[in-house]
Amino acid sequence: MIGVLKNRKRLFNGLRKTTILLLLSVVFFFALAADAAAQRRFSRTYPAGRNVKLQLTNRSGTVTVVGWNRPEVAISAYLEAPAAIIAPQSLSGLILINCVRDNQGRGEVGSVNFEIRVPFDASVDLETKIGNLSVTNVSGISVRASITTDGDITLSNISSRQVAADNGIGNIFFDGDVMPEGKYRFSSMQGDINLRIPINSSFRFVATAPSTKRIAIGGFSSNMRTVGDGRRVVGQNGDGSATLTVTNQRGSISFLVR
Repeated sequence: MIGVLKNRKRLFNGLRKTTILLLLSVVFFFALAADAAAQRRFSRTYPAGRNVKLQLTNRSGTVTVVGWNRPEVAISAYLEAPAAIIAPQSLSGLILINCVRDNQGRGEVGSVNFEIRVPFDASVDLETKIGNLSVTNVSGISVRASITTDGDITLSNISSRQVAADNGIGNIFFDGDVMPEGKYRFSSMQGDINLRIPINSSFRFVATAPSTKRIAIGGFSSNMRTVGDGRRVVGQNGDGSATLTVTNQRGSISFLVR
């Protein structure tokens, strides 16, 4: 009798373990299904002539823009639930994406993460509230990246005459050329601003760090002066044809030789 009871107990424990494993498998399956449903993908390609401009306004999410040698703008986006509406417009040389306008009145919507390819000679204008912005291999007339609150800005291999980058909390990194008579402006409330430019660039600069006084000019220090007890450094490199303005309220500013 004792042997029978032991066998029944073993059988019961085995059935219980099997049931638990089955339940865990079902939960895992539905978790994967829910995760897949939470991530939707948007994809579209537009033909583009020379000097096309991409203008994108996002609420939250990362935006990555890379230049390539095709005469087209390829947009891929990954939408987190609840999925936002994306309605790009092609308007005579302008590719316009405005997720804020298109989702106005909808309440809370999920983040949208963009990966976009543009022709090398495109101009780029990006704006978001939260999220990182990145632009690489672009030589159009202008590049602008703006983050209202929190996020890093990375501008790499840029050869544009007008460049502007500003954010609230986050780092700004610029690696590119300073073009003759160009205008370059970088501003942050808190974070590190690093500018990597060729040593033979010609520009006038004003660098201001009122709270930290952390301004490192590096190899561009031959013609400069300090103002306001170290809170501002002004100077010139080469003939000074371009203008470069850098402001960091509670962070550092560094000039690096490219």
